[in-house]
Amino acid sequence: MKIAVLGGGNGSFAAAGDFALQGHDVRLWRRDAEAVAEHNKAGSRIKVKNAQGTHNTQLTLVTADITEAIKDVELILCPAPAFAQPDIAKRIAPHLADGQVVYLPPATFGSMIFAKAAHDAGNTAKVAFAETGTLPWLARKHGPFEVAITIRAKRLPTGVFPLSMSDYACKVIDKAFPGVIEPCGDALSGALMNAGPIIHPPLIVMNAGPLEHFPTWDIHKEGTQPAIRRVTDQLDAERIAIREAFGYNGAHFPLADHYAKEGEEWMYGRGSHDRLTDSGDWREHIVLTEHRYMREDLRTGLSFFLSCAQLAGVETPLVKAFLAIGGAICGENFLQGGRTLESLGFGKLDRDGLLKLLREGFAA
Repeated sequence: MKIAVLGGGNGSFAAAGDFALQGHDVRLWRRDAEAVAEHNKAGSRIKVKNAQGTHNTQLTLVTADITEAIKDVELILCPAPAFAQPDIAKRIAPHLADGQVVYLPPATFGSMIFAKAAHDAGNTAKVAFAETGTLPWLARKHGPFEVAITIRAKRLPTGVFPLSMSDYACKVIDKAFPGVIEPCGDALSGALMNAGPIIHPPLIVMNAGPLEHFPTWDIHKEGTQPAIRRVTDQLDAERIAIREAFGYNGAHFPLADHYAKEGEEWMYGRGSHDRLTDSGDWREHIVLTEHRYMREDLRTGLSFFLSCAQLAGVETPLVKAFLAIGGAICGENFLQGGRTLESLGFGKLDRDGLLKLLREGFAA
């Protein structure tokens, strides 16, 4: 299968290395031309460390030319941060072709940023845009061309835009993640599966003191205490209430299953939290005001959840509280200027109008 991976971070290197290890034809795109040149000079390879050992994988292409990267590929995977999505979406919008699937894991409704960019660019190709609830790999880069993968996801609930292309899109994505993809409806359903805005805001806000005091801190080990877990579960209940208000039924993938020793398996499967903390890769220095957990998961992710809650008429006191406290920590007002349905260009739609768009796609 021909796959393009967009980005140069932990998730993108995990994706490119893992897909190459499976025998796929992988093209990696990065904006940083200097880093691309260094990667090509080193042989366009990624060293992957996983439970089975260390593997040297060969990429088909490493390039700073996004047109070259996505040409003739079936699947375009973009695990880049939410703040990078608008720029990448504009870059690929004119070049997308019939039958391609763009998959964002996860995205905070970023699938609709990509879909709208293609529509606004006048691209009428029949393309599916999809997103899921978590990054498919728990991974950290250990060097410029090396990545350690601790966990590979076992279940990926996937929402697709337009919904009419869900069956097709999920079949394509399943080639890269065999037996893992679980259709969960439209793109908003996929966006409301995003675990980052639930697990990370309590960890970074409620551990603010230790994070500023200690030079390194494992936010998932020492930082995951019973009081924080109780808050996480209540915050997750607000997410699930939003999903239910939009009419999404079935599995909501409650975050409590991630920590549970029995019962329903979560996206990463049983025992993944312990394996994450045992790896030691998340013991790091965190700058509160700059970290992705604060900027992406809290400011961007919870702003989007709040916007959806307001449209659906759902009260979300903890979402508002974390936005207020996170903003205070950063000296900003996170209750303004985040990612919302309005800022994405969908503010004029009511609930039913939004759901209709998600089902049918943009008018020709």
